[in-house]
Amino acid sequence: MPRSHRRRQERPDADDSFDRLLAGWKRSESRQGREWSVQPISAMQAQKDYICPGCGGVIAAGIAHQVVWRADGVLGDAADLAARRHWHTHCWRMA
Repeated sequence: MPRSHRRRQERPDADDSFDRLLAGWKRSESRQGREWSVQPISAMQAQKDYICPGCGGVIAAGIAHQVVWRADGVLGDAADLAARRHWHTHCWRMA
């Protein structure tokens, strides 16, 4: 059987997902004296279910929402990104 000469797709590691998330369109917001990074996730990008910390409800796969993380944390960007949370867009606006 002939061998394939196509390159295999490498598995993304934690640094890759961190860079990919930071490279996407995002904005900064101030709430209650803290800075937050907010990145919208389109319905097409939303591939997993999450629990919204605002209402405790499920954000189902295929539903557009927001990913939010601290922008001013003392432990650094990687720790802040690891503590990110997925919010319903409405819940984040009301928080």
